[in-house]
Amino acid sequence: MYQYTDFDRHFVQARAAQFRDQLERNLKGDLGDDEFRPLRLQNGWYVQRHAPMLRVAVPYGELSSAQLRQLARIARTYDRSFGHFTTRQNLQFNWIPLVQAADVMDLLADVDMHGIQTSGNCIRNITSDALAGIAPDEIVDPRPYCEILRQWSTLHPEFAFLPRKFKIAVTGATEDRAATLWHDIGLHLLKNEAGEVGFKVFVGGGMGRTPVIAALINAFVPWQQILVFIEAIVRVYNRYGRRDNAYKARIKILVKAEGKKFFDAVNVEFAAILERDIDGSAQLITQAALDRMSASFRVPAGIKQEVRMCADSAVGDAPLAYTRWRERNVHAHRVPGYRAVTLSLKRAGQAPGDATDVQMEQAAAIAERFSLAELRVTHDQNLLLPWVRESELLALWQAAKAAGFATPNIGLITDMIACPGGDFCALANARSIPLAEQITERFADLDEQYDIGDIDLHISGCINSCGHHHSGHIGVLGVDKDGAEWYQLTLGGSDGSTASGGSVPGKVIGPSFAADEIADAVEAVIATYRRERRAGERFIDSVRRLGTAPFRAATDDVRQATAVAHA
Repeated sequence: MYQYTDFDRHFVQARAAQFRDQLERNLKGDLGDDEFRPLRLQNGWYVQRHAPMLRVAVPYGELSSAQLRQLARIARTYDRSFGHFTTRQNLQFNWIPLVQAADVMDLLADVDMHGIQTSGNCIRNITSDALAGIAPDEIVDPRPYCEILRQWSTLHPEFAFLPRKFKIAVTGATEDRAATLWHDIGLHLLKNEAGEVGFKVFVGGGMGRTPVIAALINAFVPWQQILVFIEAIVRVYNRYGRRDNAYKARIKILVKAEGKKFFDAVNVEFAAILERDIDGSAQLITQAALDRMSASFRVPAGIKQEVRMCADSAVGDAPLAYTRWRERNVHAHRVPGYRAVTLSLKRAGQAPGDATDVQMEQAAAIAERFSLAELRVTHDQNLLLPWVRESELLALWQAAKAAGFATPNIGLITDMIACPGGDFCALANARSIPLAEQITERFADLDEQYDIGDIDLHISGCINSCGHHHSGHIGVLGVDKDGAEWYQLTLGGSDGSTASGGSVPGKVIGPSFAADEIADAVEAVIATYRRERRAGERFIDSVRRLGTAPFRAATDDVRQATAVAHA
């Protein structure tokens, strides 16, 4: 993990002190709400439906046990004893009184954490593959570059007030586990034929009202020049992006409207920055800077790479629950004798991605015992342990099971993505959490989940797509009809995995469903798949082979049955 320097620590503490001053002046009436709003937003503080919401940055998903314990303390002392892990590898608190906000920022600073640029029209938290640095298919570790990007973009004076929020995702593996093409900028690390490291750069992706897959703008930017190229992209966006309409202000709209003209403008700006580099002012990354950053991301000292694959003595006579957990929650590792393990945050009676203060403490203790006190927040709203000895898997399963983290459902229908929805968010049109609960209850039987197989179910409470419904094999979007909650259903989306056919937006199937119909509609879709699938065929493959017609017919039957019942 990246280790904060004295400069980093002073910077975050100074920012917390500055926020305290701003907050106190606002509470006294010396700083108006309109003036305070952009200041609190760039420190991660929203005002939501019922109370302020704080979004805490977890850069590229890396989290230490000490930091997770501090988050547990904040949840227990200032919130209602829980937090919510998001698809963008952050953590949100939903009930902290604004008058206590500065105290919370001080506690975060004590463990090298903050909420800087987790909101506002600026470059947000840099996200990456949860398996970064340990994935067998990794070409280049993206974490040093993510940290360089984070430091470069933090409080960047030119890009503090962009036309709209701006998100960057980075991967260094052949498999895209970071949904990069759904971001404003998606970066793929690779090596050319000469073995040189560079970036394939995509631009203009995004969800919301207009789902767009990012377009390739440059097939190979040398790693030394990547900050310059990103600067050129963001500068052109800052100059020409719309500011008159928030719904048309994202870079995806500009890229879609201008096409080649946008690409040409970026390339001209990129060349101009490099040509003006007489005094070394261009943000070129030096080998010394990269080496210094990479030192924070070496294989930890406690990892013995010479360890050979250890036979798990429990495999032969292990209970079915353990066998299933190994199959679903345990992942391959590039270091022989080690595995990465997902702690599932999806369970009955709890919203997807939520963790109580007790659960955070338990996860921190498990990480200390089994993973060198390091965890990762995943895109799918779970926690991952990156450094687990294969010989300790049985002991880890027993500890995870005791703490409620051992649900063997990773990649199955109950491992769904969901935003907080209308229960918390002021922007939401409908609630996500009750629907997630209904689906979890209906598919509680693990045998049934295993029979259904791999499936991505994503739920968003509004068109802002925080639940990434566009990229779900099954996507559910909350919509408003005359003040009532309704839900739109999409099929066939994908977040970027090769197995699911890359990044694809789902297709809407028919009119929206009432709140008392949507769970039945999802169940009808699943039943249709189970009836129509070929041997060994996954849900996403069936949808693409059959099209949406048979699934729409099944959901039309749900509407008809509801109409009859209400007649």
